[in-house]
Amino acid sequence: MAETPTISWAGTSGEKYLYWIYAIGTSFKAEPGNYIFAKETKPNTWAPVYIGQTGNLSERLNNHDEMPCIKRNGGTHIHAHINNAGETTRLAEERDLVSKWSPPCNG
Repeated sequence: MAETPTISWAGTSGEKYLYWIYAIGTSFKAEPGNYIFAKETKPNTWAPVYIGQTGNLSERLNNHDEMPCIKRNGGTHIHAHINNAGETTRLAEERDLVSKWSPPCNG
């Protein structure tokens, strides 16, 4: 079985965060984490459409309230990773990435 592809996203702070790449519609376990809805602009080059965090990846990603905006802006994949460090840490990572990338659906 092929290994799940990964990508490193850098925040404004310079911190780099490693994410796995999945197609939208992938089922996730009920674990806390950070995620990025993204579109591939050219082979292996991604643009974030929405960046977020959740206490439960399985519930949040399949029923996301920003899905109309994500689809309208070309989102095709979810970049996600498990983050058990707590909500404060997940929110800090989300803010760090949003401040650098300014995704259109984070309005």
